[in-house]
Amino acid sequence: MRAPAEEALEEDLSRPVAEDIAAMKQFSGDILILGVSGKMGPTLARLALRAAAAANISRRVIGVARFSDSAGRPKLEAHGIETVAADLLDRAAVARLPDAPNVIYLAGQKFGTTSRPAMTWATNVYAAAIAAERFAGSRIVAFSTGNVYPLTPVAGLGPNEDDPVGPIGEYASSALGRERMFEYASARHGTPVVLLRLNYAVEPRYGVVRDLADRIVRGEPIDLAMAFVNVIWQRDANAIALRALRLAASPARILNLTGPKVRIRDIAVRLGEALGRIPQFVGREGDQALLSDPGRCLAEFGPLPTRLERMIDEVARWVLAGGASLNKPTHYDEREGTF
Repeated sequence: MRAPAEEALEEDLSRPVAEDIAAMKQFSGDILILGVSGKMGPTLARLALRAAAAANISRRVIGVARFSDSAGRPKLEAHGIETVAADLLDRAAVARLPDAPNVIYLAGQKFGTTSRPAMTWATNVYAAAIAAERFAGSRIVAFSTGNVYPLTPVAGLGPNEDDPVGPIGEYASSALGRERMFEYASARHGTPVVLLRLNYAVEPRYGVVRDLADRIVRGEPIDLAMAFVNVIWQRDANAIALRALRLAASPARILNLTGPKVRIRDIAVRLGEALGRIPQFVGREGDQALLSDPGRCLAEFGPLPTRLERMIDEVARWVLAGGASLNKPTHYDEREGTF
């Protein structure tokens, strides 16, 4: 059972704004969310359902996952989201899933890659191929990651969608493989697809800002080698995923789903002030980092409504109040691609 504070947080993270409501009127049909039980899926599903209701549109939102956490499924259903338990690596199970003209693909594996690389490749590539084949007639928004890019000079904005990819390590390589499966389906079947290269989503229970807050509270030093990152508030990322359904096209479109680059030291100093602690730093700021240029996404959807200052304040308040953590560190400072 989640604490009341978490219920209030998730209500806030799934509250639609005018642009979300308007977006519901720009495409028709039900929404199927594959991999709904992860970090972003539950609030994305609620956001979709609430936005449709606010637009006076009758629309089913169906969430699919294995639901290994028994508490997740009834919680979704309590908010009106239909659920289906299925293993996305089981071709027969995926074949039995209900048809839907709109599919949002969230499934993936990052952590545990080093110990179980074959499972990471199966989850990130094989499952994507199965889904792309099963829903070839649907409109698909599929989440990817900015990890498909190489480390680039911090003096620039980071790679844009036309720049060469250069994944480091098996996780990033398999994430690129996931993209290629959807691109293949889009080219072969004419499936309209948008690929969202996300890094990094933030909310009070996880994300780069929470990682830094936890280190500051524990008195652990913050390594400055990865001197810059991109971050985006989870609600904003979910909202863009919904709005991106209208952009799906063949050949597949790609968007860097994130905000402008920010300096790790600056985030930590501001967090320290809010937490009443002095952050400790080690190492020197590196001249390369994992970055993404969000210009195309921002041009399409406008400036992100949640500024970094609010992210920091929200996370600091949550931590000071003893708020829960998802205990899923981002490992944003990993430079060798080992997860």
